[in-house]
Amino acid sequence: MVETPQAQLRSSWMSTLAKAPLPLLEACIQTLEDLPDYGFLRSPEIGLAMVRGRADGAGQPFNLGEMTITRCVVQMALTDSAENAGAKAITGFGYVAGRSQRHAELAALCDALLQHPAWQAVVQSRVIEPLKAAVDQQRITEAAEVETTRINFLTLLRGEG
Repeated sequence: MVETPQAQLRSSWMSTLAKAPLPLLEACIQTLEDLPDYGFLRSPEIGLAMVRGRADGAGQPFNLGEMTITRCVVQMALTDSAENAGAKAITGFGYVAGRSQRHAELAALCDALLQHPAWQAVVQSRVIEPLKAAVDQQRITEAAEVETTRINFLTLLRGEG
């Protein structure tokens, strides 16, 4: 099945929101003014999900184990114009690893906002891009720390005679 560009974009921002550190996500969301009201279709709830794996990445699937996840679904009514005409309900989903109900709620809120054309650019620039930059910086820092402990082994052939 081929994903549409919009589905790929949504998948990317949902991944970013799910992996973001909660304090940074909260700080980014606080930069947004006049957030619309939203309600819960599914309040944040904690559950388990089965993690599956494949031998060598392509072999037979097997159950690796369970992990804790928290999910949340929010719905908000946003309007298409200033005259309040064309109001529609937008549903946002948040799934995060672990037990953080607040994280799942904020991820669902951002997902809903990112689906609305009037909010998409603002949330993309004030939330998603800073979160991606922070994750990239964390990867660079971790890679530098790992590099300092790298050992390069060389095999030397001893010549006899």
